[in-house]
Amino acid sequence: MSKLFISCALPYANGPCHLGHLRSTYIPADIYARYNRMIGNDVCMVCATDEHGTPIAVKADNEKIKPIEVAKRYHDMIVRDINSCNISFDNFTRTTDKKHYEIAQNFFLNLYKKGLIYKKDILQLYCDNCGKFLPDRYVEGICPVCGADARGDHCEVCGRHLEPTELKEPTCLTCGHTPVIKDTYQYFFKLSEFEDTLKEYIANNDSLPANVKNYASNWIKEGLNDWVLTRDMDWGIPVPLEEAKGKVIYVWGEAFLGYISSAAQWADKKDVKWEDYWNEKVIHFIGKDIIYHHAIFWPALLSGYGCKLPDTVYAGEFLSLEGQKMSTSKNWVVWIDDFVKEFDANLLRYYLTVNAPLNKDTDFSWDDFQRRVNDGLADVIGNFLHRTFTFTHKFFDGKVPEYANPSSEDLEFEEEIKKLPDTVAAYIEDLEFRDGLLEIFRVAKVGNKYFNDQEPWKAVKEDMQKAANCLYLSNQLTKTLAFCLKPYIPTKVDSIAKILNIDNLDDWNEAKVILEPGYEINKVKPLFKKIEDDIIQKEKDKLQATLSEKEEDTMSELISIDEFGKVDLRIGQIKEAEKIEKSDKLLKLQVDLGEKTVQIVAGLAKDYEVDELIDRKVVVVANLKPAKLFGTKSEGMILATSDNCALLAPDEKGQVGEQIQ
Repeated sequence: MSKLFISCALPYANGPCHLGHLRSTYIPADIYARYNRMIGNDVCMVCATDEHGTPIAVKADNEKIKPIEVAKRYHDMIVRDINSCNISFDNFTRTTDKKHYEIAQNFFLNLYKKGLIYKKDILQLYCDNCGKFLPDRYVEGICPVCGADARGDHCEVCGRHLEPTELKEPTCLTCGHTPVIKDTYQYFFKLSEFEDTLKEYIANNDSLPANVKNYASNWIKEGLNDWVLTRDMDWGIPVPLEEAKGKVIYVWGEAFLGYISSAAQWADKKDVKWEDYWNEKVIHFIGKDIIYHHAIFWPALLSGYGCKLPDTVYAGEFLSLEGQKMSTSKNWVVWIDDFVKEFDANLLRYYLTVNAPLNKDTDFSWDDFQRRVNDGLADVIGNFLHRTFTFTHKFFDGKVPEYANPSSEDLEFEEEIKKLPDTVAAYIEDLEFRDGLLEIFRVAKVGNKYFNDQEPWKAVKEDMQKAANCLYLSNQLTKTLAFCLKPYIPTKVDSIAKILNIDNLDDWNEAKVILEPGYEINKVKPLFKKIEDDIIQKEKDKLQATLSEKEEDTMSELISIDEFGKVDLRIGQIKEAEKIEKSDKLLKLQVDLGEKTVQIVAGLAKDYEVDELIDRKVVVVANLKPAKLFGTKSEGMILATSDNCALLAPDEKGQVGEQIQ
């Protein structure tokens, strides 16, 4: 028996879970954990909600409540979502737990005393109005690289990592004032000292998947800088140094330790040592968006502390929705809680596993979900089980018949049944979960063909032993299928176990133990129903409706004539035009409005040459609130059609600056 430490990426406690969380992290981890428990390994599978950091603090500020209230609200939602999908964590805790604070602070002190964390004077943005230094997420401004709107740590447009002091025209997210740069200090981790260690860990660890190796190796090629490990905030784990009052440990400096603190909490209840599991084998299941955290930062911290490094980091690729990137802000998402209200969670576990290998991006489609469930679970697995159980009751009083004088077809089918558990086990052990599931379906299809070829409904009249052999072997496969499917669709196969009069499916070896002749099975009940077209159409309509509602909330509300009267439309004349650097469609225009000249950024570069715009009369929204596009101030809007970008032109009689009524 081996000990095994399994963890899932900590869900951030600022929202419930959607399908992408399940696909990349929780379902594969659960399949692996359930299988290992079935083969007798001693598993510790843990997780926790990640509850510190600026997004939660910002949300709490906006709602005028305490951050812990935000964290608790979403922690409860996440636990609900995880439980609804039968994810079998041994412990699921929170990073606001007392045990986590204790472990995180001791970990920090250990690295500090070894000289791996040091104090460094830096420049940081400070808001005089709020009277505090601003952590990265508390600042917004203009990206110095591409000119797009950006937050203090990252630009969503160009993907560049940023320091808050790099932003152009920064503003305090809390009050909107312009912060100033002041001298302060933070604590840094000597990440640069572990560059060689990390290169060796990544290059020589055959257990690391290719996507993790490639991503981490490319990151290290650019060289590693020391990593700031503290923030100026009230919300977080206080730095355990007398001189560091008002500073907390950066969330990525302590969230990793949620794996250990959750395991330690579990170990205390079980009266065991979590270290025994960690020291034998560690596997982290994460999404690909946090590969560099787990393949670079975390191993460096562990190496500095003196801990064994994780054996592997398994990173699931992204899941899109109906061909588009999921977006919680646009409501283009399927929430787990909404899904399980309409469908059995086992169907979701099945679909997200069989849809594509985890090392490839894939898409969730309602039509494909229906097809996979109907053609796979219902027509292949469900059909085989139903016919086997029904004919066993019809022809053999619900008892497994005698097996004698097998034909070559019987022996070939028997061999398929015997090999299945070992084949599926090998795939799961290699983390090839989809291939294991596909093998189960391949053999089930063989079972359906065998059943059709043997025609037991005819054989009972002509060759009773042929019918008996068919139902004997078919019942053996139903049992084997139940055990092999247990890690994938755990509660659904419990229904199969009840029909088979099996108390539990906890021992993988039992998949090879035959049902003896005379073994009695219960009457069949419907196991996998097909999903009707109208049910799927309802879900597609619901998805489109929520997206439309979101768009209408922000863009498409009807306005009154009084509201329209507030729009100041004037005739303008373009005097200057030039392309904006790093943009292939934006032009910077100087537009004469009679009393003044305004600067307008317009997306005309693909449809108009600069020269043909000079002196052209246009219709301008003259009282639009100034905005920035690619870092360039725009003081109005030029009206054009949406499809062909054709400029609206006033009548020749119209004068520059004249208001349009």
